[in-house]
Amino acid sequence: MIRLGEKQKLKIVKKVNFGVYLSEQGKEQEERILLPAKQVPPMSDVGDEMEVFVYRDSRDRMIATVREPKIVMGQVAELTVSQTGRIGAFLDWGLEKDLLLPFKEQTKRVNAGDRVLAALYLDKSGRLCATMNVYRQLRSDSPYQKDDRVTGRVYEISGNFGAFVAVDNLYSALIPKKELFGRVEIGEDISARVVRVLDDGRLELSIREKAYIQMEKDVQRLLELMDSLGGALPFHDKASPELIRQETGMSKNEFKRAVGRLLKEGRIEITEKGIRRVKKL
Repeated sequence: MIRLGEKQKLKIVKKVNFGVYLSEQGKEQEERILLPAKQVPPMSDVGDEMEVFVYRDSRDRMIATVREPKIVMGQVAELTVSQTGRIGAFLDWGLEKDLLLPFKEQTKRVNAGDRVLAALYLDKSGRLCATMNVYRQLRSDSPYQKDDRVTGRVYEISGNFGAFVAVDNLYSALIPKKELFGRVEIGEDISARVVRVLDDGRLELSIREKAYIQMEKDVQRLLELMDSLGGALPFHDKASPELIRQETGMSKNEFKRAVGRLLKEGRIEITEKGIRRVKKL
């Protein structure tokens, strides 16, 4: 059976003025598809075998191409949005006809020029389309271990679970909700640390450093924040966790640890209204 969205070896079974017809070995009298004349390699003849990619043309007919698509079925790839329309966005995947990314398959709305992580699927009409829901296409056999540094693309954010990440645009990973600090958005490339490798091979990540390294960063962030606000913060460690996270990107516990460190070193003082840097004598 000739497979849409895949590269496969097919045999030339008939030559015509406008190209050649291809079929699977042993099925010459059954399903045939056209390879247009402009793509037929010179000196090709009936009986020759060639590798082609199969998709549907602008008239919705199955057709073959020797061009190299930027994505095939079962892969995840980064593609550029060429334009948007009434039914979704259209992605440049290296072929004459752009690839449709329907609105319902977008994890966030995209615009022309955006680069999105996508996978292929067949819609109810048997047409190739793109989806940004790439979870099922990502692999769980990464070479990474606990404490390794990785980079990846955030492709979905769940209020229940956290941020889903495609490490190296290839491997499945999650930043759990408890590890999400600061502003993380769909489509963002992040650097993270592997917290653990789950039993199924998927990765659990953190965008925070190990505690002792992170405390140094948090201390420096508080000092810089106070400097940008004239030397004082208009809140202290009795503030709500939501306010602390919004203003500093830290959890309340991390904020309190950093404040405690600065107090111990005599670099700040706590007032009724907030925290103030102590001027050096």
